[in-house]
Amino acid sequence: MKIDRKAVIERHNPHYKNINKNAPLSVGNGTFCFTADFTGVQAFFDEYAKADDAFPLCTMAEWGWHSYTQPDDDNDNLRLTPFDTYGRTVYYAADSSGQEELFKRIRVNAHKFHLGKIGFEYEGKSLKIEDCKPVSQRLSMWEGILFSEFLIGGIIVNTETFVHPNEDTLYLKINSPLLKNGKLRVTLDFPYGSHKKSAADFESPHLHLTTLIEQKPEAASLNGLKQIIIKRKLDSTSYNVIVSAKGADFDINEKNHQLKLTPLSDAVELGIRFQPVEIPCLSKIGITFKEPESRQIDSFDAAKAKCKTFMEQYWLSGGFIDFSGSKDSRAAELERRAVLSQYLFAIQSRGVIPPAETGLSCNSWYGKFHLEMHFWHHAYYALWNRVDDLKRSLEYYKKILSTAKKIAASQGFEGARWPKMCDPSGENTPSSVAVLLLWQQPHPIMYAHLVYRAICRDDRGGEKSEEILREYREIVVETAEFMKSFVHWEQKTNLTDKASGSEGRYVLGPPYIPVQERHDPKIVLNAAFELEYFRWAFKTADDWLLKLGEKERYGEIIKNLGLPAVKDGVYLSHENCPGTFTKLPFYTDHPSMLQMYGVLESEKVDINIMSATLDKVNEVWDKKTFYGWDFPVMAMTACRLGRFKEAVDYLLMDSPKNTYMENGHNRMTGDDALPAYMPGNGGLLLAIAMLASGYGGKKGSSFPEGFTVKTEGIIPYI
Repeated sequence: MKIDRKAVIERHNPHYKNINKNAPLSVGNGTFCFTADFTGVQAFFDEYAKADDAFPLCTMAEWGWHSYTQPDDDNDNLRLTPFDTYGRTVYYAADSSGQEELFKRIRVNAHKFHLGKIGFEYEGKSLKIEDCKPVSQRLSMWEGILFSEFLIGGIIVNTETFVHPNEDTLYLKINSPLLKNGKLRVTLDFPYGSHKKSAADFESPHLHLTTLIEQKPEAASLNGLKQIIIKRKLDSTSYNVIVSAKGADFDINEKNHQLKLTPLSDAVELGIRFQPVEIPCLSKIGITFKEPESRQIDSFDAAKAKCKTFMEQYWLSGGFIDFSGSKDSRAAELERRAVLSQYLFAIQSRGVIPPAETGLSCNSWYGKFHLEMHFWHHAYYALWNRVDDLKRSLEYYKKILSTAKKIAASQGFEGARWPKMCDPSGENTPSSVAVLLLWQQPHPIMYAHLVYRAICRDDRGGEKSEEILREYREIVVETAEFMKSFVHWEQKTNLTDKASGSEGRYVLGPPYIPVQERHDPKIVLNAAFELEYFRWAFKTADDWLLKLGEKERYGEIIKNLGLPAVKDGVYLSHENCPGTFTKLPFYTDHPSMLQMYGVLESEKVDINIMSATLDKVNEVWDKKTFYGWDFPVMAMTACRLGRFKEAVDYLLMDSPKNTYMENGHNRMTGDDALPAYMPGNGGLLLAIAMLASGYGGKKGSSFPEGFTVKTEGIIPYI
């Protein structure tokens, strides 16, 4: 029976009756996102941003990058740290000691920024939160529209808020008797860019420019709406803002960076388009954004119809799951998390640039993205019938391939070494961790493989199969060539060793930092997951070449690569970490050894040892130090081990970092920097796909007794 998708979605629409500062609601189109308070706008930006763990109210686009002015020679003056790499010195920007200010200047540029705050003014002053009383706020996920209702002095105000599907244009409709009598006005305030969580600096008006370019009355506008065009300039970043209005006049104050809209009736309709002009870090890699076909903004009703169609098509086109009829009481919560997670990706994570960990909700790590986390954001797309979204972000690796090859060459390696933490330019951000992290390296091979599987599974691709193989060949090979040059041949040195067969082995490291960022990079050797991920990637790259009629390149490494270390019947983090489960800090952070039989299905894993390892992690690991995707990792490992009930238990474990708020965001409770954490949402959807449709050679549902599961369009994982 076909799933009634609309019914499933609508039973999970967030509906607030009170103020919820911890989980504000957002609307967006995948590349532009607007987060609102209970008024449907950002009237209480300051109040929502006060707490250390605040979820700020931002207006963000994937193109919205800003850099503070800094000396041109900063990067040349950065002192690098030498690391011995088997007798060869390799330099990394890993130590800020003695160069703290320089280090920080480079780290915070470029950063994402808040494009503009939309709020209310009441009786000539900023609206105060104590003057308002929330009545109802409902997010219609099927339509992509936020409906808000509240009282000011006992008088009702209604707003509708949504985003145009094809433009970075916010639409707002306000109805209230307070408009007609002039007591309530709409304001648009422009901040200077900031690397901080709120992405906005309203205290530095002298550092940016707001300039009126053009103003048109209704009679001069093709759509009968009043229109104003404003130019914004923040250092080397510039963008335009086009505002159209029905039922209101404009009043701009360039010095104060503010536009006010004075209503002429009890109903006002607004369209506010944000449009990039010059974004240097995007220009570096040739990413440009087309201007909309018309400078005229759609009317509110026309845009609303497009928004509803866009969201309906989104919900009907992808994979879907329905837990209706389940006897297990947790099924409803799992379904809620799945539906809301899909909505969040729909509105803020479908662009051409990999997303930040907080998506387009606010700044985390200055809005820069972490390419090791790209897997947890987007791998699920290939399983949920959204492979085009994965392909779109995979194109980014082509854009920065030359940069990645320069990084590798500067360190004496072949191929392409992908950055870890970066802005769109692809240049590494100095960091004691990021520059030494390694597990993002095989990711592009994984993405290409997932794309191939999704489109050409069961050899049904035909001509499409060769097209995809050729499309990603360079990315696959250059990635594997770096990995080949990074592994090291370790010669056996004594007769006992030589008597065992091979004269040596290939090893991974040092120096590098593994998934579990608790280790001294100078001694990390054969970290379990990285070892098996490299092995898997080498095999996949050879398979790619063979399908293209070329010779394999990596067979010797695959055959002679070392094995994951074992002690006391469990897998260790890496060979030089015997205290993995007994010594702090080694049983904190990510239990990454589980990933080689969860994310992967490594043939080198002994399932009995892995089962004991999962038990040991569950017994001793400090789960308060987990991140949101660690729970899906445990679930995926349990799933491959056939421990299906436990897999669901792990997905829904009661733990601070496994909190899913009313707005669907995975909040890292206890980590003030991450009120939203989208790798957790993506990991959840990946694990659900495994449980629902299978993995490896297993097909069909693995959900335990008590779950009734209906799926559409979800394919098995690797």
